[in-house]
Amino acid sequence: QVQLEESGGGTVSPGGSLRLSCVASGTILSLDVMGWYRQAPGKQRELVATITMRGSTNYADSVKGRFTISRDNAKKTAYLEMNRLKPEDTAVYYCKVDYLGQNSDYEYEDLEYWGQGTQVTVSS
Repeated sequence: QVQLEESGGGTVSPGGSLRLSCVASGTILSLDVMGWYRQAPGKQRELVATITMRGSTNYADSVKGRFTISRDNAKKTAYLEMNRLKPEDTAVYYCKVDYLGQNSDYEYEDLEYWGQGTQVTVSS
């Protein structure tokens, strides 16, 4: 059983900043890729940023230079620092982890898990 606790969402004015956190807990043998995705009303969920266990990062073109993803492996936590926010960044932000865990038969398996999401609203 895995749990993801997301926090840090809220409402901010254009040009403002927010920092999202995602804490993973539960039966995780190895926490591989941690990432943030977002879904705006009427749109498909899209990748925002990902980070591997070794710290390699990947960003959507729309957030490059404004958002920074980082992680603390010891705390099993990923962060998303969002600066110079724009109204088009408004969405529900979801944390996703790829990890080595145990399936229902207690066998080791590569698994993924999504958080419940946290709302980010950028509005004046």
